[in-house]
Amino acid sequence: MIGTMNERYQTLLNQVQAIVKDDLPLFTNLANTSAILFKMEDVNWAGFYLLIDNELVLGPFQGDVACTRIPLGKGVCGKSAEARKTIVVDDVNQFDGHIACSSLSKSEIVVPLIKEEKLIGVIDLDSPICSRFKQEEKEFIEHVKDELIKVIKE
Repeated sequence: MIGTMNERYQTLLNQVQAIVKDDLPLFTNLANTSAILFKMEDVNWAGFYLLIDNELVLGPFQGDVACTRIPLGKGVCGKSAEARKTIVVDDVNQFDGHIACSSLSKSEIVVPLIKEEKLIGVIDLDSPICSRFKQEEKEFIEHVKDELIKVIKE
């Protein structure tokens, strides 16, 4: 993609806003959003885990095969979901309790999806580069989360 980082993220956010619709099933919105997020530079996994029966279950994603179930409080996804806050990990090998779905992933960002105080799931992105996710990425993914929350019917 051409342009500054902020311009590239605005272009991706515009794409999310264009495809995410409230008349589509959640699965469809998440599938297309994961494809857009996977366009980010130096991202080797982009997707969603959804809260089902008090555990995170793999949802739509782009990238290599992933863990299918993550208990709340376990790994980066489970800790983000339990704390209900964004977690950025610069080096997953230094994160106590990290769940390694891929040995290629070195850094990770997880943003919880919460609507009306109800946890829906998390957005999860991995990178093969340590310290990949900065404040710009955190803000961008949180904007994507806001667009998804608008159309989630729970």
